[in-house]
Amino acid sequence: MTVASPIPTSTTPAYDRSSVEAVVQLYFDGLHEGDVAKLGAAFHPTADLRWQENGEFQMIGYRDWLDRVAKRPSAKSQGHARHDFIVTVDRSDESTAFVKVHCALPPRFFTDYLVLLKLTDGWRIVSKAYRYETR
Repeated sequence: MTVASPIPTSTTPAYDRSSVEAVVQLYFDGLHEGDVAKLGAAFHPTADLRWQENGEFQMIGYRDWLDRVAKRPSAKSQGHARHDFIVTVDRSDESTAFVKVHCALPPRFFTDYLVLLKLTDGWRIVSKAYRYETR
């Protein structure tokens, strides 16, 4: 007679992705709607954004970026369809996440790399690096 042994359990903890995804959804909504309040809730106040343009490294603080968002027409107000989705979520522990997303502010289509930390007030985007192409 063979006795079944218990299924081994993983030593890697299972992390709840929904709380990270909720912040990313807030980010998507804020981008599409041009809603700086939603973006402000998703980002940590000291966050920065980094990218290359014409071969040159660029960086802007999150607050300066929010000023730009507030001054431009939103994708929603221009009748553009949404093009946002999560490509991957990488959680190394209960308080650190790296999220790759695709989103658009036509005619620019972006790949964003978001670093999130779980802080005392919840998950927040602390840094964003991105690239875009014009279509």
